[in-house]
Amino acid sequence: MSQQMKDAEPVPATMHAKPEKQHRWLEQLLGDWAYETEALAEPGQPPTKATGTESVRSIGGLWIQAEGRGEMPGGGPATSVMTIGYDPQKKRFVGSWFGSMMTHFWVYDGGLDAAERVLTLNSEGPSMSGDGTLSKYQDEIELKNSDLRTLTARVLTPDGTWRQFMTVNYRRRK
Repeated sequence: MSQQMKDAEPVPATMHAKPEKQHRWLEQLLGDWAYETEALAEPGQPPTKATGTESVRSIGGLWIQAEGRGEMPGGGPATSVMTIGYDPQKKRFVGSWFGSMMTHFWVYDGGLDAAERVLTLNSEGPSMSGDGTLSKYQDEIELKNSDLRTLTARVLTPDGTWRQFMTVNYRRRK
C-alpha cells in the first residue's frame, strides 16, 4: 500500500448515505406528470391559468429532481427545476427551485405533517410588491393519491397571515 493511501483521511459516513424513510417518501413524486396552474391575479381579476408537464427522477435514492416545461400563467414559455432531499443531520427536507422566468434561486427548508401527506417547504424570495425587499414563502406539496398531487404557494403578508397566490394540480401521465 502506498504511503499516500496510508495517510489518506477516511471517507466520511455522509459519502455513503443510505436512503431513509423520508427519502422513500419522496419516491411518491417520481414519474411523468401533467399540470394545470391557477395563479391569483389582482383583487377583482380572474385567476390566470397555464398548463405543462413535469418529469421527476431520483438521484441516488436520496434526492429528486423535477423538471417542468410549460406556459407561464399569463403567457410565455417556462422551464423550472426543483430539487428536494432529506438531511438527516438537520432532520429537515432541503432543496431548491429555479426557473427560466426569474433570476432568484429559491432555497427550501421544510418538513412533513403528522399524517405524512403534506410537505411544507419554506423559502425566502423577492417581495411581490417589487420594492426590492424579501418576503417569506411556502410551497406546500400535498399527496392526494398515487396519481394526484397539488402544490400550493403562499406568501407571508405584513399582518402575519399566509396568502395563497398559486395552486398547481398534477396528474400522473400514463
